[in-house]
Amino acid sequence: MTVVSKLCLECDHPLFGRVDKKFCNDQCRNTYNNRVNKTTNDFVRNINVILRKNRKIIASLLDGKEKSITTKEKLLLHGFNFNYFTNTYKTKQDKVYYFVYELGYLTLENDQYALVVKNDYVK
Repeated sequence: MTVVSKLCLECDHPLFGRVDKKFCNDQCRNTYNNRVNKTTNDFVRNINVILRKNRKIIASLLDGKEKSITTKEKLLLHGFNFNYFTNTYKTKQDKVYYFVYELGYLTLENDQYALVVKNDYVK
């Protein structure tokens, strides 16, 4: 009679101990999960890079002020990506502010943008 022992999902070494054990050690477990989740993690990581860059651009154009005006051209020259933001705020006048965390922008006329800092941002 041959006893078939379970093998580690990462390195194929025989497993000893609990019957539901899947990995021989923490390193194999981490390596396996990192490899399996790589696509999802890369996707989230890439979006976070874009959001951080957008936030940094708004912050640099605000230059320490609470409000400022800039142009679409200036935002684009810095590499701003208008497709990525964290939330929106619609005013009673139906104006829509787009926020990247606590920093936001509002589309004005003639390719102008109002830049703002959200005052009630939870710290």
